[in-house]
Amino acid sequence: MRQAGRHFLQIPGPSAVPERILKAISMQTIDHRGPDFAEVGKKALSGMKTIFKTDQNVFIYPSSGTGAWEAALVNTVSPGEKVLMFETGHFAFMWSNLAKKIGLQPELIEGDWRSGADPNQIEARLRADTNHEIKAVCVVHNETSTGSVSPIEEVRHAIDAANHPALLMVDSISGLASIDFRFDEWGVDVCVSGSQKGLMLPPGLGFNAVSDRALEHSKSVTLPRSYWDWRDMVEPNQKGFFPYTPGTNLLYGLNEAIDMLHEEGLENVFARHARHGAATRAAVRAWGLEVLCTRQGQESGVLTAVKVPEGHSADAFRAVALENYDISLGNGLSKVADQVFRIGHLGDFNDLMLMGTLAGVEMGLAKSGMPHSSGGTQAALEHLKAA
Repeated sequence: MRQAGRHFLQIPGPSAVPERILKAISMQTIDHRGPDFAEVGKKALSGMKTIFKTDQNVFIYPSSGTGAWEAALVNTVSPGEKVLMFETGHFAFMWSNLAKKIGLQPELIEGDWRSGADPNQIEARLRADTNHEIKAVCVVHNETSTGSVSPIEEVRHAIDAANHPALLMVDSISGLASIDFRFDEWGVDVCVSGSQKGLMLPPGLGFNAVSDRALEHSKSVTLPRSYWDWRDMVEPNQKGFFPYTPGTNLLYGLNEAIDMLHEEGLENVFARHARHGAATRAAVRAWGLEVLCTRQGQESGVLTAVKVPEGHSADAFRAVALENYDISLGNGLSKVADQVFRIGHLGDFNDLMLMGTLAGVEMGLAKSGMPHSSGGTQAALEHLKAA
């Protein structure tokens, strides 16, 4: 049966695509070797540098974020070499698993899934690596499975304090264009991202921001690579082209997204996400439920992961909310499956949309019989009014 009104897509990505971007994507496809396309490509490549906050290379692939993960690794590490990763949640674990599949030796520092990466633990491990066998430190900036943010600048300081040559590689698939990220200032060597989160596009574009140091390092590594090879990107990118067929229509949309982000102002975008994260956490606590991220200052503005009371099913609640109120919420992944639901508040999203989302969650909690207190939506409203 049809439900009136719009569907509330409140998973932590893919985020809803604004009409402006949908219209841009719908433009007629053009010759990706022709002069008109060169202008599209140049704008996308230069525009993404402003989003990553870098003057160095940004490479764009027709891929998912998983492809961009692989590109980051195959261009920087040789077979059998070690990479150090921190288990902030499901996606940090998945990146580690990918490293193992392509012939690397990932070492995963165990985490509690309730905070970001710990720079002190990273520094201690690197100090112990006196032979410099670890070639890269891989950290997830915004862990989409848990709603925790890692302090990337502090991780850079930890690597430097250990006097270790490892590259700093960051997954900011859900963080980029939603929360502050500074590639050059923070000394990142490779950053991985995707189109379907803060950039407000459908899935289909993967990104590698690459430092000059990492690009030079890539010339000597020996993992097999073809599609992902940075070296093939450099020359054609300088003229706005790509070494193979690009996602032409998604690049139209990307250019529109970059314009929209700068029209609002990146700092305003970050402040909006932070405000919505704080309001959502106020709602969760007023409901008497528990925010999964417990480290103050590391809570995400992109999403909020909510623990349900023991003995209750987060997935059953999500199903009730979807059926009755046409709202999609994120599920718990791997270690927190059925124990957590995730509220996405990212992308092209405003205060009224957040209030509708939280009202839908509160009604769903009541309809499903989930133990909670009333008044969470009102608590969020008071927070937004004060902010």
